[in-house]
Amino acid sequence: MNKSDKIYVAGHGGLAGRAICDKLREKGYQNLSVKTRGQLDLTRQREVERFFEEEKPDCVFLCAAKVGGIHANSTYPADFIAENLQIQNNVITQAFQHQVKRLVFLGSSCIYPKLCPQPIREEYLLSGPLEPTNEAYAVAKIAGIKTCEAYNRQHDTRYLSVMPTNLYGPNDNFELENSHVLPALIRKFHEARLEGKPEVIVWGTGKPKREFLHVEDMADACVFLMEKMDCQDLINIGSGKDITIKDLSILIGEVTGFKGKIVFDTTKPDGTPQKLLDVSKINLLGWKAKIGLKEGIERTYKWYQDSSAGNIRR
Repeated sequence: MNKSDKIYVAGHGGLAGRAICDKLREKGYQNLSVKTRGQLDLTRQREVERFFEEEKPDCVFLCAAKVGGIHANSTYPADFIAENLQIQNNVITQAFQHQVKRLVFLGSSCIYPKLCPQPIREEYLLSGPLEPTNEAYAVAKIAGIKTCEAYNRQHDTRYLSVMPTNLYGPNDNFELENSHVLPALIRKFHEARLEGKPEVIVWGTGKPKREFLHVEDMADACVFLMEKMDCQDLINIGSGKDITIKDLSILIGEVTGFKGKIVFDTTKPDGTPQKLLDVSKINLLGWKAKIGLKEGIERTYKWYQDSSAGNIRR
């Protein structure tokens, strides 16, 4: 990328998109193109066509997606597969039609098989059955990866798919009904402390292991890859370290100051037993995560307390 390039960040209002915009500006990229959903509905083909005709971006970060945790994915699978397919197809197709020179497509580590060898290498994609609780979302993201690969193979484009592990950080979604595990736990423990509750109930057995990446690290990796662009098709982004949900719950309890008991509801699903990405590929390119999990949770919790979401419960 050149500093003068027009860069379209699709989904700039979300967790990943905001962080990428911040990182781009920090590095001197000022010609950013962003639109709210009210200004541009990416599920509507004609609106996307009109946007690319008018804006003519040089580079695209495709962060826009319908996302959520186990509960949301299990409850609304049709919404997750349909909306994500529409967004991806519209943006990638128009990027090609309007000769966008570089595109980064953000997927998710849930694209990999449920019982994948650990750590998960990029070539394990489509090597086994998916986790049923988020299958619809994963299928949509896999379709996006394959769409980018197909354009690269047929038209010699430079579209890169990046697979971040579980993201967290400022501007995350803390709604209990449709958030991911880490922000949901922060809110649960925060409210339990304020209300003096004797216990916090956590879904599942606490045994599954998860890897987490602070969103600022993710943004740094995406901009790094867009600038470098030596690799194409698919690359993992992660910290290279995982933690059990039980230990994560204990850590969040400590950070939030909760003194009560943690109870695991074993009637609720665990999801994938372990999901640790092999990040040797991106590490060999010269990038590594910098923000440790405890530091990242402390920074996220401070942001949550200072935000309107946290202040409502004070």
